[in-house]
Amino acid sequence: MLRGFYTAAAGMIAQQRKTDLLTNNMANSNTPGFKADQSSLRAFPELLLQRMGKQTVPVDNSFTIPSSSLVGAVNTGVYMQEVLPKFLQGDLQETQNNTDLALQDLNPNSTSSVFFSVQDKDGSVKYTRNGNFTLDGDGNLTTADGLYVLDSNGKKIRLDSVDFTVDSNGQINQQGRRVATIGIAYAANTNSLVKEGDGLYRMEDNSALPQAPGTSFQLKQGYLESSNVDTTQSMTDMLSAYRSFEANQKVLQAYDHSMDKAVNEVGRVNG
Repeated sequence: MLRGFYTAAAGMIAQQRKTDLLTNNMANSNTPGFKADQSSLRAFPELLLQRMGKQTVPVDNSFTIPSSSLVGAVNTGVYMQEVLPKFLQGDLQETQNNTDLALQDLNPNSTSSVFFSVQDKDGSVKYTRNGNFTLDGDGNLTTADGLYVLDSNGKKIRLDSVDFTVDSNGQINQQGRRVATIGIAYAANTNSLVKEGDGLYRMEDNSALPQAPGTSFQLKQGYLESSNVDTTQSMTDMLSAYRSFEANQKVLQAYDHSMDKAVNEVGRVNG
């Protein structure tokens, strides 16, 4: 019976974590460049149950030998194995703001993607799809959170004003001269990226991503990439997770009621 408690509780914990994930996705449905997380639920390894016993050997000096018979397999619960971002291209929305930039994958697939390179506050290089940029007081191109946007040489990009143009390859021109080329990083395997929050990613081993080939992306000025969260599907999945949580909760209550009966009523000696 105690195994039933653990199995039902494991199901509740897994569905609660899935609900938290879906809630976070929906909360960021309007965040530019946000990539929805997707979860993978997996069952704990099954246990093979056997009934242990003994048999008496029919001989003059009878003796017993241990024996076992197969009962069957039992599952011990479920858990959330991993959470991975879904790097599908989001829709592009026009903003007519010169400092807004959007990346469009020219060879979209499930394993690779391109990113803007930015410098975190600790000096490390991180990657993002959020192109909602601005200029700080010194004229440096930064993210909305104040992180420096890097060029193809890993340097900060400094501009005189917001009056500049960016071509499809990321080249910045201002007052008729080339200022810099925006650093676009290429991840051949997005599963090797670690999500850090605020739309930032890094490599698992903290290594740097290579520059993206020009044939893999197109950059559009005056646009922002929308979140790729499917709110309708997320709401459906959330209701399904809630129902599963509720079902496990009822199973847990049933086990609790049975345990109460066993402790307080079974074997009671009437005076």
